Amino acid sequence: MSHVAIGAMLGQKKNKVIHHIYYASKTLKEAQENYTTTEKLLTVVFAIKKFRNYITGSKVTVHFHHSAIRYLVAKKDAKLRLIRWILLR
Repeated sequence: MSHVAIGAMLGQKKNKVIHHIYYASKTLKEAQENYTTTEKLLTVVFAIKKFRNYITGSKVTVHFHHSAIRYLVAKKDAKLRLIRWILLR
């Protein structure tokens, strides 16, 4: 049994203050625990899928604290890859 999990929070910014609306988490399968840094974008995919009904048609900002993932997302082709992952799941 895995003891590693991912989590996400949906919030709404009003008057420069973020108000928490919804929390979601998921325990990773054993194979997912060994994912590479790139594959750890699974957390973003999980969050977008989980909150899809709330965020469709809205401007969305994703915050995360991993420098390698920040670099990857900044690359032009990486954004297309992330969109493909979302559509395939």
